[in-house]
Amino acid sequence: MQVLLTAFEPYDSWEQNSSWEALITFLHHRGLPLGVTTRRCPVDLAELQSRLEKDLAKGYDAVLHLGQAPGISRVQLEAIAVNVAGMTETIGDFFGPLVSNAPIAYRTNFPLDQWNLELRSSGIPSSVSFHAGTYLCNAAMFLTHHWHATHHRKCSIGFVHLPLTPEQVLHSRRDLPSMPREQSAEAISRLLDLIQTASSEA
Repeated sequence: MQVLLTAFEPYDSWEQNSSWEALITFLHHRGLPLGVTTRRCPVDLAELQSRLEKDLAKGYDAVLHLGQAPGISRVQLEAIAVNVAGMTETIGDFFGPLVSNAPIAYRTNFPLDQWNLELRSSGIPSSVSFHAGTYLCNAAMFLTHHWHATHHRKCSIGFVHLPLTPEQVLHSRRDLPSMPREQSAEAISRLLDLIQTASSEA
């Protein structure tokens, strides 16, 4: 089974991105699993779309995107990506679609309820979220779905938001929740196992 596993580079005032820190920690402890390709995504919509198109053309059975979400206290399993290009920090402005004449939204085909139960039973705080936002995390999930839809290729696609690391909160001097990168890395490991197990049982 071929899996694409991505995380984002730092952006704005954040010198680190918890998704990338968790992915690096996961690779440090487990190594690169057979059949898994990792990527660090740029925080730029045009560059992100170009990078995704090149990667997705190689053909993957599953794609799992990771991103950080300041303010959350648990792993968030995203159910829906919407066709909106914008930033959640700006309230009341209208943003156009990511892709013209495309569906208004795509929904993941991963079993998020099962994932949520598995993570919680492992002692990892998690929840199912029904909205991946309207910024690049949402864009990565939507564009990946749309690429496969337009190319008539089957693929399991999902997005997971991770909390900030304690180090990020410390350096930000802001009162924000966090999760140790080791725990986020364990979440990645368990989700990858679930993806690969489901494939072998199909």
